[in-house]
Amino acid sequence: MAKDPDRSELAVERTKYAEDRNIMAMERTFAGWIRTAFAAIGIGVAFRALFGELEPPWLAKAIATLFILAGAALAFSAQRRACRTLERLHPHSIERPSSPNFRLLAFAVMLGAGILIAGLWLLNDGSLSN
Repeated sequence: MAKDPDRSELAVERTKYAEDRNIMAMERTFAGWIRTAFAAIGIGVAFRALFGELEPPWLAKAIATLFILAGAALAFSAQRRACRTLERLHPHSIERPSSPNFRLLAFAVMLGAGILIAGLWLLNDGSLSN
């Protein structure tokens, strides 16, 4: 007859599966934060496009810049949380995601946000006045 596993062996097995579930949940959470960062950046661009004629002229750029900076900050915060979580958890049955992948994506979002802000402030607004 096969020996039934005791309670402590079952608890260890459940803990391993729980860590795997937490890693997968962390990946979904990271994706959600990155989506939120893109949404904030999109709101900034849309605000500038819709309200570009506000007085004073720099006001629409400033508000758009705040939203874009918020998106960049969200991306940075998301990658820090994801990397800290990966340091604490150890996968058992799943392939662990790589921390550099989280950092690369977050820094690409932050670089894009920086380029977008520079474009907002440095490029011609389409006016022909000198």
